[in-house]
Amino acid sequence: MAKAGKRAKPKAAATARAGSAAGGRRLRGAAETGKTPPRRSAAMQLAAEVERLESELAAARGEIEALAARADVDPLTDVLNRRGFERELKRSLAYLKRYGTSAALLYVDLDRFKSINDRHGHAAGDAVLKAVTMVIARHTRASDVVARLGGDEFAVLLWNLTEADAQTKAQTIEAAIARTTATHAGAALSTGASVGAAMLLPLDRPAEVLERADAAMYARKAVRNGTRAAS
Repeated sequence: MAKAGKRAKPKAAATARAGSAAGGRRLRGAAETGKTPPRRSAAMQLAAEVERLESELAAARGEIEALAARADVDPLTDVLNRRGFERELKRSLAYLKRYGTSAALLYVDLDRFKSINDRHGHAAGDAVLKAVTMVIARHTRASDVVARLGGDEFAVLLWNLTEADAQTKAQTIEAAIARTTATHAGAALSTGASVGAAMLLPLDRPAEVLERADAAMYARKAVRNGTRAAS
């Protein structure tokens, strides 16, 4: 019996070696064929899908932010529209009330603009509006805010200046617009402007300061028209 037991051991060892070799061949075979175990493959696919979805979500958020920003911009002149300007004016009044700085609002209304549209067409009027916007931008600082309120009306929010400074800036912009010429279809087009100025007050609401600046603009237009009639 003892001898029979001793003879069985080599057979068991050979069986173990054969099993080990077979397992090694299976591992080498999987490595050589490049196959990933099913559980690991599913996890990698899920991670890739999550990464793709996160990338698409980030791109969608960027597009939404860009569209929201463009909603406050006038597409023709590329400055703020009325909605965007009223938002900035509201923020500015809150800042003024808290920190006690100074600011002024200029209200710009163009002369003879309707006649340009009627005689030369709306494309010509658009060329004039773009030229006027460039002139106003050249006479303001990066901290100031320029907007097209609609039609041929513009607004300019100026920071850190006195009332006398605001009146001087209004006259400067008037003179610059009067010297401006826009060319469309071979025609040289020019316009004028009346600019009213109003200082922002700490207790102002946006509608109130806009109304004062608008009234100042009409008063200025009456003076300019009277001066023209006299001359």
